[in-house]
Amino acid sequence: MDRGVKMTTTIVKTILATLTVFLLAFCAAKVKEPVVSEAEQVRARKVTETMTSDVLFGYVKKLSSENYAGRLSGMPEYKSCANWVASLFEKWGLKPGGENNTYLQSYPNPYTTVFVGGELSHSYKSKGRWRKKTYAYEKEYYPGSQSGNGKRTAEVVYVGYGIMAPELNYNDYADVNVKGKIVFVEPEVPITPEEDPQLYKEWRPYAPLQYKIKMAVAQGAKGMLINDLIVNPNIDYIPGFMVAQVGSTVVKNIFAGQDRTHEQVIADIKGTFQPQSFRTRKTFTIENFTEHNKNGTGYNVVGSIEGTDPLLKSEAIILGANLDHCGFCYEVIPGANDNASGVAVLLGVAEALSRYSVPPKRSIAFIAFGSKEQALRGAQTYLKNPLFPKNKTVVFLNPDRVGCGDKLKVLAGSNYPELWPFLSEANSKTAQVAMDPLPHSSINRPRYDADLFLAKKIPSIIFSASGAPTYPRTTKDTPQTLTPQIMENLAKILFRAILDLANTDHNFFETE
Repeated sequence: MDRGVKMTTTIVKTILATLTVFLLAFCAAKVKEPVVSEAEQVRARKVTETMTSDVLFGYVKKLSSENYAGRLSGMPEYKSCANWVASLFEKWGLKPGGENNTYLQSYPNPYTTVFVGGELSHSYKSKGRWRKKTYAYEKEYYPGSQSGNGKRTAEVVYVGYGIMAPELNYNDYADVNVKGKIVFVEPEVPITPEEDPQLYKEWRPYAPLQYKIKMAVAQGAKGMLINDLIVNPNIDYIPGFMVAQVGSTVVKNIFAGQDRTHEQVIADIKGTFQPQSFRTRKTFTIENFTEHNKNGTGYNVVGSIEGTDPLLKSEAIILGANLDHCGFCYEVIPGANDNASGVAVLLGVAEALSRYSVPPKRSIAFIAFGSKEQALRGAQTYLKNPLFPKNKTVVFLNPDRVGCGDKLKVLAGSNYPELWPFLSEANSKTAQVAMDPLPHSSINRPRYDADLFLAKKIPSIIFSASGAPTYPRTTKDTPQTLTPQIMENLAKILFRAILDLANTDHNFFETE
């Protein structure tokens, strides 16, 4: 080989070797962890400390304690709870978003208190003697949370779903006389949105218990047994109209000796869309001791961190969870998972963001809603007088029942491909928990605060936990049933996602 060629080859090899060493050094420098000052590490630890499972579980225990008596909106105990949350917002330096430069947003909210001493019983004749079966509180029945005060003994008449809908050629009251009687009704309607979304929309107005009670009263009924063994304050109070929520034991007793089982009757209604009402010839007594307060007041608790960007600070990310629950009926209904868990996550994230060293570009709002369990009155009130208008709300994030399990369900997560990557990326950087984005049409009657935001065309995403038993709207929904780690995981995800959403330069409103 020519001496010149050899020299050229050697030079090229030397250059390539040098470049290789340089590139490796460059890549190593790129992946090397940045140097973080000790002060920054301390601040980061302090931020994280607000979202540990122990801290969040402590919030749940306080919210679920007897001091707040089940957090029924309207009650003095609920106001005390709202004031406590407001005191935390003030402590963390959040900007007040309520009335008169306070954190509270008020609205009228009647409520009913249920006292101990009532009963549900069935009188029957056996071997020539009258006997009485008294049903067990919670195991077999609950007093109606909005029941009238007093005692009613009458025959029970089965009226299916308690619906009168001429346009659907359906009337559960057509062939029965319920005057002076106690009616037995099924919850919801005989079709689900999953079975037929379009048909369900026609039936949906008849699903609420408020409607069913109004129809029963109009037909002269004096009481109602509701086939749903939970505590439910989301019904209308009618003086003297007695209500009880019942379970499978009562259902079996009512249908014992009838020509069809309860399951067969339900199947006939759903299969034919024709009423199957009948006299049961069973005598029941409902006795409840209640006190109605028509002048109650409910409260939302509203605070915010104001953005720093001159243009983007008018836009907001909202984190909101319902603070209220079902009160006591006649024992305290703690509402630990439903929804002290969601409020605990909200509080943990709010404190962490308030401590974060770099203020966000967009504003971040925090709302603890009242009256989710009473027709979503709190969310309705906020949407009538919002802190940030619809066309400036990037997203409403709504944790609801997030304390039991090891997985997260994200309703409407797949509805917003523009927003989901922020949540998915936050999860991969922090909790790395199983988190499924699910569609949410919201065609069902509103069940979440987020459903009212969705109805206003505000992007909204609902979080719930799964993978462990939970006992909503019963005395068993206690802190001891929770798995606090899932709350910590969600708090970390929301903290990271909210910061990213607040600081991205992406234009979320470019299509409007």
